[in-house]
Amino acid sequence: MGEYGKPLPRGEGYHGDFYRFCKQHELRFQRCADCQAWRHPPRECCPHCGAFAWRWEQVSGKGQVYSWTVVQRALHPAFAEDVPYAVVIVELAEGVRLVSRVLDLPPQELRLGLPVEVVFVDVTPEVTLPMFRPCR
Repeated sequence: MGEYGKPLPRGEGYHGDFYRFCKQHELRFQRCADCQAWRHPPRECCPHCGAFAWRWEQVSGKGQVYSWTVVQRALHPAFAEDVPYAVVIVELAEGVRLVSRVLDLPPQELRLGLPVEVVFVDVTPEVTLPMFRPCR
């Protein structure tokens, strides 16, 4: 694993919990114990019903491309070698949406509804990021 010079997520609070699960190669999201709604980003109470009872539940990791944008000019120097690249919103089978990237696919081949599945990329010894690949 070479030097990873891109910004890394914070390992604090509920976000830290999310990335600790990713480090274990598990994709988990908060789910309301009262109304069963999924939520991301993680937070204290349910935006649907206001309940404070929730748990981390593992999801399938399968979903589809919901939307994307192609970055033509890097806003951070560490991404300069990657342009052009697509930032995607993946809607998982469970309904929760996650901003990420689709690997092994040029941006011009993205399409709405493209089936994808999660892959975990160990970018540093401490941080693992959830990304996606087209389903085979």
